[in-house]
Amino acid sequence: MIENILDLFSNLNPVWIYFALFLFAFIENVFPPSPSDLVVIVGGSLIATDSLHFVPTLLFTTAGSVLGFMSLFFIGSQLDKKIVRAGKIKFISVKGLENAENWFGKYGYIIILANRFLPGTRSIISLFAGLSELKFKKTTLLATISALFWNSIVIYLGFIFGRNIHKVDNYISTYSRLILVVTIFIAAVFVVRYLFKKRKKNKIEF
Repeated sequence: MIENILDLFSNLNPVWIYFALFLFAFIENVFPPSPSDLVVIVGGSLIATDSLHFVPTLLFTTAGSVLGFMSLFFIGSQLDKKIVRAGKIKFISVKGLENAENWFGKYGYIIILANRFLPGTRSIISLFAGLSELKFKKTTLLATISALFWNSIVIYLGFIFGRNIHKVDNYISTYSRLILVVTIFIAAVFVVRYLFKKRKKNKIEF
């Protein structure tokens, strides 16, 4: 996939490439999944050929990441919890909201700082961070730091392995799959525990 994107980007004007990097980084946070990390790697590869420069590439990808993250954060902050608790938003359960509030109450800002290193969960984190009413300025700062570190690593990988882009593709794909499997496993554990407690409670009441 990376090689196809690289072929496409190599024929574009640098201005349009920077815009594409920004756009993919933004979309990935709002409408996952999208190949934003792969596109950022391509950006790093183009730096190796002098088609792009490191600083603008880092700034555009980070700006897209942060703007996308904070967009969902804002949406989450505007959601009325009474509506969620009434069950009117199907993809957010009352139990899920309560668990999120407990987690973000204890580890919220740490989760924000680590969010870019958790593929597949970034949109969920930003939405629930807003629902949990974390501070806007602090969340923005930590999301920016997270995006800067992650994008720097990905751009650097693209730069180093510009001539062996298929290797980076495999590394990123493996990492993403691993994190996704771990995330699904953790979610499954929470669901099983919840169902077990509910079943046990029903037996006691019966």
